[in-house]
Amino acid sequence: MVKFGAIIVIGAIFATMGAGMFMYTEYQTNYISSVAGEIVTVGPVEYVITFEGTHDGSEEIRPENTFVMIGITAKNISEEKTLLTGGQFYIVDEKEQKHIAIYGEGEFSSKDLFIEWLEPNKPIEITTQFDIPFDEEIKYKIIIRPQKEQSTTDTAVVCITNC
Repeated sequence: MVKFGAIIVIGAIFATMGAGMFMYTEYQTNYISSVAGEIVTVGPVEYVITFEGTHDGSEEIRPENTFVMIGITAKNISEEKTLLTGGQFYIVDEKEQKHIAIYGEGEFSSKDLFIEWLEPNKPIEITTQFDIPFDEEIKYKIIIRPQKEQSTTDTAVVCITNC
């Protein structure tokens, strides 16, 4: 009887480990690498990210360091509209330090990203920027995270300089 109980306990342990591994792999982030100018798909949205250069802001908003501007072409490839926000984009330097986007309804250009609803199969062209200590010799990457509602574990990493 003791052997039978031990077999049940060992079987339960293996079943629990198997279920844990399944859940881990199911929800593990899937990183997709790309370079500026290439199409990369995150959930229901195709993106093309380009490096647009640096700037010193506007009369109202000045950077602490330097604004690095990126161009974003986004196309919803699903059948339902989906949300796009500046909070989905981060810039990462060679020290792997992450910086959030500085965005706000037309502060720098009429294409400035704040919140956009993407209609199915209607691409939009927008920009956003990051306030970072920019060095033109360093490799910078943009991370694109999906909206929670997009139900995907994909995250894109797009190299924009010194790839």
